[in-house]
Amino acid sequence: MIVIDLLDVLGDKVKTEEHKEGMEHDHDHDDHDEGEHDHEHEDEEEKDEHVWLSLKNASALCEHICDKICEKDKANKDTYLANTKSYIQKLDKLDMQYKDAADNAKSKTLVFADRFPFRYMVDDYGLDYYAAFAGCSAECEASFETVIFLAKKVDELGLKNIFQIEGSKSNIAKTVKDNTKSKDQNIVTLDSLQSVTKKDVDGGVTYLGEMEKNLSVLRDALL
Repeated sequence: MIVIDLLDVLGDKVKTEEHKEGMEHDHDHDDHDEGEHDHEHEDEEEKDEHVWLSLKNASALCEHICDKICEKDKANKDTYLANTKSYIQKLDKLDMQYKDAADNAKSKTLVFADRFPFRYMVDDYGLDYYAAFAGCSAECEASFETVIFLAKKVDELGLKNIFQIEGSKSNIAKTVKDNTKSKDQNIVTLDSLQSVTKKDVDGGVTYLGEMEKNLSVLRDALL
């Protein structure tokens, strides 16, 4: 068995968790006792592991995986190289479609009433965001202050859409919506691909297919 650490492959392209204005702190990291070990981990930065949500990263990772497969099965190297080239062309085409959507967007800021695992995606296309929680947060309940902050951002930016991720019960998004002035925003969902099951894959779910769906949601929401 060959194990590939995708974070190691990307090296300095890997981002650290970002705490944006208005975002909830992850209290799980704050509940240690006072004492000499209080600052033991204060300089450690948590890596944002949602690297697959960048199509550019996906291309680089596919190339590395192909190289490792070719090393293992040299007899079929040409087939692996051809398949990888074809797949990366599809990734590059979709990447350009994302760029076009972002370039033509009326609004370039997303408000996420949820966790935000899409930092790689927004950074790729020059978009900004505000969110209730960081991507790796274990929190699921937003404070009144966070809800009001996000609602005010929706009003300030004149946004017509409030984002959430797959599997969300929409509670926070609905609360944010109810605290805006117009209370008429759409609640839309982007899929972070963290909940894909074997049954989904057997049923035809693919990375490209889900990222195409995300593009459709994003394109409509940014108009």
